[in-house]
Amino acid sequence: MERPNWAPGDIDLERPSVARVYDYWLGGAHNFAADRAVAEKTLETMPEIRGVVLNHRAFLRRAVRHLLGQGVRQFLDLGSGIPTVGNVHEIAQAADPGARVVYVDIDPVAVAHSRSLLGGNDQVSVLQADVRDWRRVLGSAEVGEQLDFDEPVGVLMIALLHFVSDEEDPRGVIAGYRDRLAPGSFLALSHAGYDESDVESTASVEARKIYDRGVTRMTFRNRAEFTRLFDGFELVEPGVARVPAWRPESVDDVEEAGRSFPGFAAVGRKA
Repeated sequence: MERPNWAPGDIDLERPSVARVYDYWLGGAHNFAADRAVAEKTLETMPEIRGVVLNHRAFLRRAVRHLLGQGVRQFLDLGSGIPTVGNVHEIAQAADPGARVVYVDIDPVAVAHSRSLLGGNDQVSVLQADVRDWRRVLGSAEVGEQLDFDEPVGVLMIALLHFVSDEEDPRGVIAGYRDRLAPGSFLALSHAGYDESDVESTASVEARKIYDRGVTRMTFRNRAEFTRLFDGFELVEPGVARVPAWRPESVDDVEEAGRSFPGFAAVGRKA
């Protein structure tokens, strides 16, 4: 395969990545044939997956706007992915041009495009790192230069932690970030999952198998497991909700499709 001029030289074009598969589902152009093959095969089994991804992205926008309303002007976007319209800094700086953002992702393509998007925006930085390594993230020059941890920070983990297995201790990862935060800081999470009473469709099970084999293994968590990720935070209204039903912009989001959505969202405040 011919390497696109926007692709860093150390990228393995034959190995799909989470960020680039999501980029394809979101209608982006920064993905490779291997990413598109897995994405299309998953779509064949579960066509609604594109809507699922779009709903997580919409929750990001609603959560950022809520945090802005609470006075937050600093954001740490973990697992930020490839830039699309409605990025955190676009939303935040539209409300306050002085807002600061650090994007963190492990994918070199996501990082390269985030940096190119920023141009001369000195109040936004991009860090290539594994978000599970919270010591490296918090100790980085990018975070140190942009974020003042004596003031509230909004930490965003959108559609991220279902890629962190129980063995990798997601609660410990969150605690590493939480313990650095000042009171009045927030954590926004969205996560794939089901209520204990839900019956997962055959198509969904098969789609998960395709994704696990082709990209990376996902860990679905139930409502109680998702809620425990907020240890040390006070949940803001409406608490844990299906992703479309967290402070929805449309009544359609809380009808049947919203009530059966395969994932949860919530925002917590550090007291």
